[in-house]
Amino acid sequence: MSERVLFVDDEPNVLDGIRRQLRNRLNMETANGAAAGLALIESSGPFAVVVSDMRMPEMNGARFLAKVNQIAPDTVRMVLSGQADLDSTVAAVNEGHIFRFLMKPCDSDKLFEVITAGIEQYRLVNSERHLLENTLNATVRALVEVLGLINPVAQRRASQIERYAEAAAEALKPAGAWKYHLAAMLSQLGCITLPAETLNKVYGGQALGDEEKKLYDSHPEVAGKLLGQIPRLEDVAGMVAGQLRLPAKELGTGDASTWKPQQLGAAILWAAVRFDRHISQGRTPDQAAQLVNQAAPGLPPVITQAMVKAISDDSGLVMSRGVALRELEVGMSIDADVMSARGTRLVPRGTEVTTTVLERLKAVAGGVGVVEPIRVSVKVLD
Repeated sequence: MSERVLFVDDEPNVLDGIRRQLRNRLNMETANGAAAGLALIESSGPFAVVVSDMRMPEMNGARFLAKVNQIAPDTVRMVLSGQADLDSTVAAVNEGHIFRFLMKPCDSDKLFEVITAGIEQYRLVNSERHLLENTLNATVRALVEVLGLINPVAQRRASQIERYAEAAAEALKPAGAWKYHLAAMLSQLGCITLPAETLNKVYGGQALGDEEKKLYDSHPEVAGKLLGQIPRLEDVAGMVAGQLRLPAKELGTGDASTWKPQQLGAAILWAAVRFDRHISQGRTPDQAAQLVNQAAPGLPPVITQAMVKAISDDSGLVMSRGVALRELEVGMSIDADVMSARGTRLVPRGTEVTTTVLERLKAVAGGVGVVEPIRVSVKVLD
């Protein structure tokens, strides 16, 4: 079996016995005590199964497995203990979400059988999660491409906001990172209904009329309602819907890891939207970060620090040039409207090139023809 199993006990002789019992049957590692177990999970995880003793000094098995559940929620957790009192058993099940509770001494074949069942459970959970995430990612990519075709200005800003939000989420390392990734990608989906002129005013720092402001302020709710209809995207919908709400001051009183996902995701998007707006108006990254932090005192500073770093790490020079259709690549940005040979606009300026855009242009090129060269923005690395 390629999946790894971790045994944790404060008695070295017990760990030695387990190694002898299961030698050549499992890909296993051992840790002497809860602290060593947590350190090994942090540095060398993930493990498919973690098996812990119950009675250990400083941190008992229930508390240890509860912490494992926090840092590695997909790992299957078990107890192998000589302690059989009811209170400890209940605590282990409730706090650590235990898959199996085994008593010492445990027969080698029985122990191997139960751990094998735990590995199968780990495989099942992960295969379902990967299937879900891949399906959702495909759906999200389709929505983003639609946004780019209909409203390239919104899509172009969305790609910048996504970059900043992704950097912040990566720095915070919240559980369920895929939700924050999807929320960042879809944050501007509601802008699909907004005129390009309105968005240009917003990004340029110009005042909006009452109707324009009302329309712009509604775009997160529009996207939130749309995303809320997709199964498993409830948290993503809440993050997107809350992106224009000032993060509450009390949220910053504790570690950001204690925030609810919708609160944390909305706060990240709120900061990313404002950071991007300050950058688009000509402010330096440090100035933009300072303004964002001043507007939201409860915001963890690591969020804007990550956004500043994202810009400093992206030092490539962006240049505009003409390319033939065969040279067009996914990720390039269209710098001038792409026209058909008959004068029809095929792709508007500002659109990011996606697989769908490429296929569409190739199909037209095989019929009425596409005007070349195509002006695009490309990054030239230092």
